[in-house]
Amino acid sequence: MNYHWNWGVFFQETPEGGTFYWEILLSGLGWTLAVSVVAWLIAMIAGSVIGTMRTTPSHWLTAIGHCWVELFRNIPLLVQMFLWYFVIPEFVPPLKRWMVSTEPVYAQFISAVLCLGLFTSARIAEQVRAGIQSLPRGQHLAGMALGLTPLQTYRHILLPEAFRIIIPPLTSETMNLIKNSSIALTIGLAELTFRARELGEYTFSFFEAFTAATLVYIIIAMSANRVMARVERGVAVPGLIAMGGK
Repeated sequence: MNYHWNWGVFFQETPEGGTFYWEILLSGLGWTLAVSVVAWLIAMIAGSVIGTMRTTPSHWLTAIGHCWVELFRNIPLLVQMFLWYFVIPEFVPPLKRWMVSTEPVYAQFISAVLCLGLFTSARIAEQVRAGIQSLPRGQHLAGMALGLTPLQTYRHILLPEAFRIIIPPLTSETMNLIKNSSIALTIGLAELTFRARELGEYTFSFFEAFTAATLVYIIIAMSANRVMARVERGVAVPGLIAMGGK
């Protein structure tokens, strides 16, 4: 089969007029980046807290952290997206009223970032836990010997070293989060994949639309990869990973 590529479709106007198809793809990219960045911040904050809780001597904190990880890690992401958008607001009246009164796109955005952020936080929590537990036990004892409180020991000694160790898996989670943002199309958020599908339905140029979307996702993910690689090189402590767990 000989397919005739029509890249000029991106420079055609939409049926409504006044907007080109490349502009709607660009607007979709904007929502993809917004969802990814906000969800990543939520995931890092929640994941760091939950991961730290799982390494404390408190059985209650450890149990809460364990339940958090198992809950978000064992429910499919697509199901969680539907729960956040369609189900949870029914049990939270103020949230339901806000979603009904506001623009749909904002309700979709909030649901998407909460879903992706908390889903990813469970995975980051496991990485933070593993990073802390890979450190020599003497690190914690040294902090206590210096008169630091447990909170200060985590803040000034354990977490800074653990984060240096787990940057490679954090890079993978960052890239996965960017790709998982495409799930937001299922609740109507006009992110990049949604716009690519829309372009294909309007013009029947599905090959061009999804090829362009694929290339954009690759560029975003690889850019995140390079940024994280530079961060890893910038904060690396020689011999730290090799000595972990000894």
